[in-house]
Amino acid sequence: MEVHPSRARRLARAIVYAVVVAIPIALLALLVRTDFGPLTALDRELSVAATDAARSHEWIRSTAEVWEMVTQPWVVYAVIGVPLCLLAWFRLNLRTRAMWAVATMATGWLVAVLLKLLVQRSRPVIEEPLAVHHGYSFPSGHATNNAIIVTVVLLLLRPVLGVTARRLLLAIGAAWILLTSADRLFMGAHYLSDVTAGVVLGVGLCVASYAGYVGWSPPEPSDLTSKESTDDDAHQVA
Repeated sequence: MEVHPSRARRLARAIVYAVVVAIPIALLALLVRTDFGPLTALDRELSVAATDAARSHEWIRSTAEVWEMVTQPWVVYAVIGVPLCLLAWFRLNLRTRAMWAVATMATGWLVAVLLKLLVQRSRPVIEEPLAVHHGYSFPSGHATNNAIIVTVVLLLLRPVLGVTARRLLLAIGAAWILLTSADRLFMGAHYLSDVTAGVVLGVGLCVASYAGYVGWSPPEPSDLTSKESTDDDAHQVA
């Protein structure tokens, strides 16, 4: 079966992006699995320092506890991801982007779960823990899925946003990811390498997925004028 040139280019581009993202994550996973001394020491020192700070400052602890609940993966998908996909589909006429966003979010969640099962890193052991966290630690599910949400939202709404709105949304998104990553350390739920891998995985997976998406058209022509067809960046990765 012959592959259309544009499809082949998109596929090759997506594979290249995926490989670039996979390399640092695989390296981190290897270092974690082999209990690499310098990385392990750094992770433990930062974990102890962060949880000590949370116990010593009530405002840090209370903020971290609230942020942990707000940024639960199922919460951000239910409150932000799915509603924005519905908005893009029904109101903004960005149907192919909405389809891409849903597929990317589902894939990212699954990849994070599978990677946890593959690496099987135990959670940080903290004296007087602020909360009990179950499951494996690498990568951080909070960091991964919130990075996915932020990146998906930026790319999903890109055609309908002006330059100022894009920059503002980017700044808010970056702050959101940083706060979520810090929260995992303050709560003693993850090590620094866990959240780093999560952010790289979340952002990188979305960019790789988008690289394969741009230029794609639905199987049936639409009689509606789509904003996607007039997007200046419809055939390049932002």
